[in-house]
Amino acid sequence: MSKQELPVLAAECCAPLVAEPVDQDEAAELARVFKALGDPIRLRLLSLIGAHEGGRVAGDGVCVCELTGAFAVTAPTISHHLKVLREAGLIDSQRRGTWIYYWIVPATLKRLTGVLALPETLPEALPEALPETRPKTRPETRPEALTADAR
Repeated sequence: MSKQELPVLAAECCAPLVAEPVDQDEAAELARVFKALGDPIRLRLLSLIGAHEGGRVAGDGVCVCELTGAFAVTAPTISHHLKVLREAGLIDSQRRGTWIYYWIVPATLKRLTGVLALPETLPEALPEALPETRPKTRPETRPEALTADAR
């Protein structure tokens, strides 16, 4: 897949998930990005790139050589995770000689921020207003309520 074909979340602002339902295409697009963020290594990589001064400037970037030392996995594994982040539109890259440099794609992060934002009309105390949804555990089924011979 060439860079021109990489799918990127639409840059235009969107309504928060809780303000109006997302359509099927948008849900699939968002799920792909959230799935990319669902791995601890990828989440750390995104954070390391974003926290690095060069990682916030398109075209500048962070060398992959600066990222691999932070993990106890092999360089090919890091490259795979970076590829997943790039294909999700969260980062972009450029090869310079033998090294690849990565930077954050701000439009994608802004889009995710907009999707996860709470709309102005949603009450701040919403969790307190909702009834308890967690099932109650009967005392006799909790491990501390069991007798030694029942264990």
